[in-house]
Parts: sequence; structure tokens; C-alpha cells
Amino acid sequence: MVIVAGHLMVDPTAREEYLSGCETVVDQARGAPGCLDFVIAADLLDTGRINLFERWESRDAVEAFRGSGVDDEQGRMILRASVEEYDVAGVRVLS
Repeated sequence: MVIVAGHLMVDPTAREEYLSGCETVVDQARGAPGCLDFVIAADLLDTGRINLFERWESRDAVEAFRGSGVDDEQGRMILRASVEEYDVAGVRVLS
């Protein structure tokens, strides 16, 4: 399993615009082969922060979906980013 997690920082006045531009990619990701979860969401405390979380069956599934990344307009809105990819060796179900 692969997890991609982190956050983006955007101007707080542009956050809703950025998020609305992500609706299609979230829908596409959730329907992609190997996608177990895909979330892009506003942070509850920081008005300029957008949290990212993706869970995939494999690295191949991530790469097959990834494409070229954000478009130029969205890319210009990102002030900073901190996103990492994790290879998960095991899982323990908590619920």
C-alpha cells in the first residue's frame, strides 16, 4: 500500500477557488483502479491550508493515475507545499 499525505498553503482568499478546481480530480481518483481513498480538504484551523490524503493499492496505481499534476492556474495558487509518499508494509484495522 502507498499513502500520499501532506498539505498545501494557498492565499486564504483563494482557498475555496482552489478546492472547487479539485472536484474533478477527486472524482477521477476515487474511480481510478487501485485508489482506496483520495481527499483534498480545507483545514479546520488554518484558512490558507489544504490537507491532502491519498491511499493506493500500489505504487503502479499511483503512477498510472498521477499524470502531469496540477494545472498551471492551480500551480500558481500554491504558495508552499509539504507532501510525502509512504510505502506501507502492514496495516492494523482499528474499527
